[in-house]
Amino acid sequence: MKALAAEMTNYFSKRLEPLGITVKELTGDMQLTKGEILRTQMLVTTPEKWDVVTRKSVGDVSLSQIVRLLILDEVHLLHEDRGPVLESLVARTIRQVESTQSMIRILGLSATLPNYLDVATFLHVNPYIGLFFFDSRFRPVPLGQTFVGIKTTNKIQQIHDIEEVCYNKVLDQVKAGHQVMVFVHARNATVRTAMGLIEMAKNHGEICFFQPDQGPDYGQCEKQIQRSRNKQMKEMFPEGFGIHHAGMLRSDRSLMESLFSKGHLKVLVCTATLAWGVNLPAHAVIIKGTQIYDAKRGAFVDLGILDVMQIFGRAGRPQFDRFGEGTIITTHDKLSHYLTLLTQQNPIESQYLNSLADNLNAEIALGTVTNVEEAVKWLSYTYLYVRMRANPLAYGINHKTCQMDPGLELFRRELVVESGRRLDKAHMIRFEERTGYFASTDLGRTASHFYIRYNTIETFNELFSSQNTEADILNIVSKAEESRQLKVREEELEELDQMLVNYCHLLAAGGVENSYGKVNILLQTYISRGDVENFSLISDLSYVAQNAARIMRALFEIALRKRWPAMTYRLLTLCKVIDKRLWGFAHPLRQFPNLGHIVLNRLEEKKLTVDKLKEMRKDEIGHMLHHVNIGLSVKQCVHQIPSILMEANIQPITRTVLRVRLTVTPDYRWNDQVHGSVGEPWWLWVEDPINDHIYHSEYFLLQKKQVVSKEPQHVVFTIPIFEPLPSQYYIKAVSDRWLGAEAVCIINFQNLVLPERHPPHTELLDLQPLPVIALGNPEYESLYKFTHFNPIQTQIFHTLYHTDITSCWEHPPALGKP
Repeated sequence: MKALAAEMTNYFSKRLEPLGITVKELTGDMQLTKGEILRTQMLVTTPEKWDVVTRKSVGDVSLSQIVRLLILDEVHLLHEDRGPVLESLVARTIRQVESTQSMIRILGLSATLPNYLDVATFLHVNPYIGLFFFDSRFRPVPLGQTFVGIKTTNKIQQIHDIEEVCYNKVLDQVKAGHQVMVFVHARNATVRTAMGLIEMAKNHGEICFFQPDQGPDYGQCEKQIQRSRNKQMKEMFPEGFGIHHAGMLRSDRSLMESLFSKGHLKVLVCTATLAWGVNLPAHAVIIKGTQIYDAKRGAFVDLGILDVMQIFGRAGRPQFDRFGEGTIITTHDKLSHYLTLLTQQNPIESQYLNSLADNLNAEIALGTVTNVEEAVKWLSYTYLYVRMRANPLAYGINHKTCQMDPGLELFRRELVVESGRRLDKAHMIRFEERTGYFASTDLGRTASHFYIRYNTIETFNELFSSQNTEADILNIVSKAEESRQLKVREEELEELDQMLVNYCHLLAAGGVENSYGKVNILLQTYISRGDVENFSLISDLSYVAQNAARIMRALFEIALRKRWPAMTYRLLTLCKVIDKRLWGFAHPLRQFPNLGHIVLNRLEEKKLTVDKLKEMRKDEIGHMLHHVNIGLSVKQCVHQIPSILMEANIQPITRTVLRVRLTVTPDYRWNDQVHGSVGEPWWLWVEDPINDHIYHSEYFLLQKKQVVSKEPQHVVFTIPIFEPLPSQYYIKAVSDRWLGAEAVCIINFQNLVLPERHPPHTELLDLQPLPVIALGNPEYESLYKFTHFNPIQTQIFHTLYHTDITSCWEHPPALGKP
């Protein structure tokens, strides 16, 4: 999905640039500053990223308020795992429109949507004005569909037969002078299939049909291919074959698209990314096999019918063809399944019930749902509500319930109350059933902001404690719900064993036999930058790495909220370990890609720490590393590692509250290529080492201009102190992005003088009332209608009248005016 977002950003940028419209990508890979967002007119984002942005009640919420048009492409994804995200987005947007009365137009697009009327109802579209439906009659090129079923049940024979049928179909089309796209379902299968087809063509002596015509611009194209670093592309091009998948470099993918559209490639073997993201049609399209590996489920599943239709949509080139041809090659038992789906087209259903608890928590954390009544109303904005009324049996609602409760209000209430109980049990919200009120907790807000499922939070509640080691933490992350569906397959065991021995530096609980053990091994292999050969393991590794980084950040936030200093530090280090793919014991200079492995290994062998290297001259470093010229590079890198100096001044405000004025001075050299162009983020906390408690924490940014000019940053905060006074507190600052970048400042209480203990009030003395003549001035005496001052006035008279001491007097009104 991220690859597709990048693709669309490029496409729209080129098309809209003449109009002065700026297009930016906003995904997990591409973060934007506030300034960039304000200068942008169009954002291309994934549903998950936009959900995260709109879930936050501060900061990015302004972004959701300046949007005036929300376009949901491929809205039929409502029936897939991503569906609940789309439902949440639409419900949140429509409720925002109603509450703020600022219009946001919602536009849903889909090429394959059977029950479009239901989706129109969900999007609050007027069916007479805002609904446009185009069936197959509107297709610019008619489509012929062919279904081929392989009867054999022997797996090896099945693969062989699919290959043979695919080759024959491709050959028929190429002989007729047409170009063909062959869709496979794995990145490495593109190369395997293309090489297999080339080999079969050579064996049959038919390779001449595939080879490109030596046209006038052929030589130029050949030069472009030779510039690529993709070895397989270079090998295939002279035979008229190409490959295309999201794992290739953007430049290589663009080159393949260009060569195919110019006709230099007769056959393009690609993955479904091409069907979703790029408008590149061919006369004939062949889907080779319908088993696709789903990393989320950890198993092979059938290719969805909407994917089939999307791929078939690439068949037939307007202006060139009178008709297009789509062929699907599958096993015989799946043939009727695809025929039925393509001809009858079952309506798409909602998947919202599966993630109702998580989405309810997000709304409670955002503050848009505060009680059961509001939650029941909120559910009426979802696609689930539309489908529950249209097809109640699919959601476990019987006919009698529908008659008694046509608006399904009681059923929705049951769903909300049940989800509320589950969230309350997991400590994500406080649910008062008697009054029906919801209140968010720190844990719930963290889960919402970091997109953590409630089952995972339950795992945290059970296993997470302040005494966990690094190995325990990786074990907790591996047991998260997000990775629970990954299975251990027989063919992976040998490679997992090797990975366990070669790349795992911490104990992987569960071993290779358990799914959570596999996740742990994959995560440690990812950190160690280990080589993985098995395709399904590569896919699982990528999935595990994406989730682990987010889950680890959530654990860090939870530890910070629980005020556990040692655990907070441990988790922040592990967050950076995953981000940098470097273990904490590695030399900090390994974070610089320009230093070679030999140099870094020697640094570690000689135990040359960053502090030692800072004191050494460049020629000394070069001499120690047996590489004279490298000394300068190492010295530059050492001074680019973020480093700060801290100085703290303390001032007691009362006997229990202390004000801390902290001066943070940057002590490193800024390099835009290394540090970016904005600033370096840091975490700061004050910890009590004896009680193992954090009394204050905050996040701050050291701006580039501050680092360049060595301008100090002043941080002021208050912390509690207790008697008897502890010997010291530590102020710890740790970089959010760099391993080995941290500083400690000690607050010493030995010479701290606290304010004197004052009794709560001044005792009223038993004095003789003072006469007014004590003023000694007839003019002043004439101001008073009485002869003697009251007891309070008598007691404070000398201080107020005869001295210039600043005084504060407070007393109950019943005692008269002072």
